[in-house]
Amino acid sequence: MNRRPFLQKLALAGTSLVTMPFVLYGKMNFPKATRLKFITASDGHWGQPNTDFEGFHKNLFDAIHREKDLDFVVFNGDLIHDKPELLPEVKDFYRQLQVPHHVCRGNHDRVSEQDFQKVMGQTTNFSFEAKGSGILLLDCSNEKGEYLCADLDYAKKILDEYSALEHVFVFVHISQNDWTRHGVDCKPFLDLVTFYPNVRATFHGHDHDVDGQMIYRKKPFLWSGHFGGNWGNPFPSYRVCEVGEDGKVISYLKTVKDGTILNGHTLKN
Repeated sequence: MNRRPFLQKLALAGTSLVTMPFVLYGKMNFPKATRLKFITASDGHWGQPNTDFEGFHKNLFDAIHREKDLDFVVFNGDLIHDKPELLPEVKDFYRQLQVPHHVCRGNHDRVSEQDFQKVMGQTTNFSFEAKGSGILLLDCSNEKGEYLCADLDYAKKILDEYSALEHVFVFVHISQNDWTRHGVDCKPFLDLVTFYPNVRATFHGHDHDVDGQMIYRKKPFLWSGHFGGNWGNPFPSYRVCEVGEDGKVISYLKTVKDGTILNGHTLKN
């Protein structure tokens, strides 16, 4: 039996069953020279009872520090586990990182927008430019931990501002579609981000057992599994994205333990 078509279908379905390194498919190559490189990791759940949350963070930080020429890290939600007093603790631990970091608020980050900004040093909706690419971080929850649609007005404002950039990357903790068990039905968000030709990918967390890709209007939506918490994939993971000097963009999932590449996707040839 030829398993390659079967495995490729699983990869498109976003399942965590695909464990063959994507470079074996022979359809993708790393950029010859990388202009921008970032990592996104989600669901650290600092302070969750009966978990080794500090060990999870230490292991991830060790993996991050093994990466070469890294520009920044995005922690894509669920930085803490429910209790507001945990946010200063995890922020203090983040200071050990030797690269810049930015954060999204998730449903377990149950602090006010004001307290989030005071502690984390950024608003819950946030954007910045990095080496000619636009980075958009969006809020999708509140102090109650509700699952919410992202702020479309803010997103459109920034996407319009970034429309002349070659690449834009969007981050929002909760999937804005119900194609996963824990997503929300926010089709207007999907329609908005896929309207802009330069949006290369949208990155999600939240679903600890999803680490692949979904497609909407030919645009990729990517997950990173989890690196903390007490459920989900058995292998803590994080996602790398590289932008080449030639404009090529790729993303690939790696294990925290030893950096094995589990899956990968070409976002722009």
